[in-house]
Amino acid sequence: MAYLSFKDINKIYPNGFHAVHDFNLEIEQGEFIVFVGPSGCGKSTTLRMIAGLENISKGDFYINGKRANDIGPREREVAMVFQSYALYPHMSVYDNLAFGLSLQGVDEDIIEERVLNIAKILGLTDYLDRKPRALSGGQRQRVAVGRAIIRKVGIFLMDEPLSNLDAKQRVTMRSEITDIHRKVGATTIYVTHDQTEAMTMADRIVVMKDGYVQQIGTPYDLYFNPTNVFVAGFIGEPPMNLIRTSVKDGAVNVGGVSLPLDKVLSPEALASVEGKDVVFGFRPEAVSPGRSDDAFVMKGQVELTELLGDNTNVYVDMAEDKAILKVDPREAPEMDLEFEFSVPYKSVYIFDAETELAIGR
Repeated sequence: MAYLSFKDINKIYPNGFHAVHDFNLEIEQGEFIVFVGPSGCGKSTTLRMIAGLENISKGDFYINGKRANDIGPREREVAMVFQSYALYPHMSVYDNLAFGLSLQGVDEDIIEERVLNIAKILGLTDYLDRKPRALSGGQRQRVAVGRAIIRKVGIFLMDEPLSNLDAKQRVTMRSEITDIHRKVGATTIYVTHDQTEAMTMADRIVVMKDGYVQQIGTPYDLYFNPTNVFVAGFIGEPPMNLIRTSVKDGAVNVGGVSLPLDKVLSPEALASVEGKDVVFGFRPEAVSPGRSDDAFVMKGQVELTELLGDNTNVYVDMAEDKAILKVDPREAPEMDLEFEFSVPYKSVYIFDAETELAIGR
């Protein structure tokens, strides 16, 4: 296992493009860290700087307390799993798993022991004689993961390893990779644009946008305590409803209804936003049909419903505002009818419209 430290890391390409800005992070031994964000946010570039495949323009990167900026990829003792499986098509599963150890001159008996052990962990024992073309996408990805962990390095890097799999395979591989991490215990950094992967796999998540870190925290922290509008809208499916409005006399108008903010903000916080534009946020799954205690009551015209099995997404038009609600299918309203619903005070988020930062309660 290894611990990593990033101090003001920047990546600036020769053409002047600034891909990563002042990246700071401390990763403990054995942590499973996920970098998440939209395409082009700098997450894969950061991963490649960790691997030594990209030079660090400014800042300091440490592995186990030793500055690693100028250490070559091989000396960093990292193993990387790419989006493409990158398996040798002419080799069997056994030979693909054993290849890296063979290059290191490891004894054949030790190689066989490690290959059989890894194959057992990954459920590949019955496929060791097969070539990659005879495997499913999920099986190929397991071979790629196995080829990385068989080296027994302290750091595993995974760059969108599940993006080539179908939805069912991704769910299966998520749990398998998490289980492998528990068994192996290596420090793991995983890159994805899929917030569901991040939420279900990570010890901590690093949310990035346009090369900047937006928030670092546990899945619970990011879901319940987003620091800004971007994180609030990125984490969660469907995304948080974010409605721009303004504060007048201590209340906001949402969907034609006046909502007093003293129910959700402290007197000091409320005074700080009086007369300002704010963003009123609530998650689709926080609502309940009808009226409830300790909740704002709102209503809207049903434009569309989506039955998803365990829940139904309800799209409503509230005067000039729109929202998505997530309700029990047995309580889903009919199309074109008016639907009344409640949002608990504790489930409401207020953001400054100018800075997009969360307003403290």
